[in-house]
Amino acid sequence: MSEDRRRVLVVEDDHDLAQALANLLGDAGFSVTQRHDGESGYLEARDGRYDVIVLDLMLPKRNGFSVCLDLRNAGVHTPLLMLTAKDGELDEVEGLDVGADDFLRKPFETSILLARVHALLRRHERERPQPLVVGPISLDPMSRHVVAHGRAVSLTPREFALLEYLMGHGSDSINKGDILTAVWGGDFDGDPNIVEVYIGYLRRKIDLPDRPSIIRTVRGVGYRVREE
Repeated sequence: MSEDRRRVLVVEDDHDLAQALANLLGDAGFSVTQRHDGESGYLEARDGRYDVIVLDLMLPKRNGFSVCLDLRNAGVHTPLLMLTAKDGELDEVEGLDVGADDFLRKPFETSILLARVHALLRRHERERPQPLVVGPISLDPMSRHVVAHGRAVSLTPREFALLEYLMGHGSDSINKGDILTAVWGGDFDGDPNIVEVYIGYLRRKIDLPDRPSIIRTVRGVGYRVREE
């Protein structure tokens, strides 16, 4: 199998439909993975690197709304096409609220689904965020790949979101309140010192022990990243 084939995750509990979609997408040149319930679909989408997710709304274990919301909260921004057999605009409104990119109502023509998948890919390429580089640290928002001092670094979703936010502001100083809102959410009511805790996690993972940290503490303000 060619390594440059686009990868699609199909999460659909109707096994016959899932296989039909896999055959359709496979014939169109995609590499397809199937999952048949919301929980396994979420775990696969969160941990895998997919170009598009086709997600049914009504699934066992957890529905498509829950899956989509948790993926977005985990920093997974893969283009997502939500399938629904239900009528009414409220499904689409809620789906947009949780981060779905497009919708397709069952039953549908397979050619329409394929066209929607290609359209999502084209739109995503236009909107694709560019990799960030500060000194010896590079971060790719799409692949979620981080390299520090020439070595790959494994970060948790929260650590990744924090580093991406800091690097996205260049050398600007950012106060702790803004970091909390951006990375933990505006409704976070826990200990604000969680920022310092996660800054410590990042420093241990991305810095070299004999060099100053790439993440600088700005007294009375917060933090900023800097070139070595």
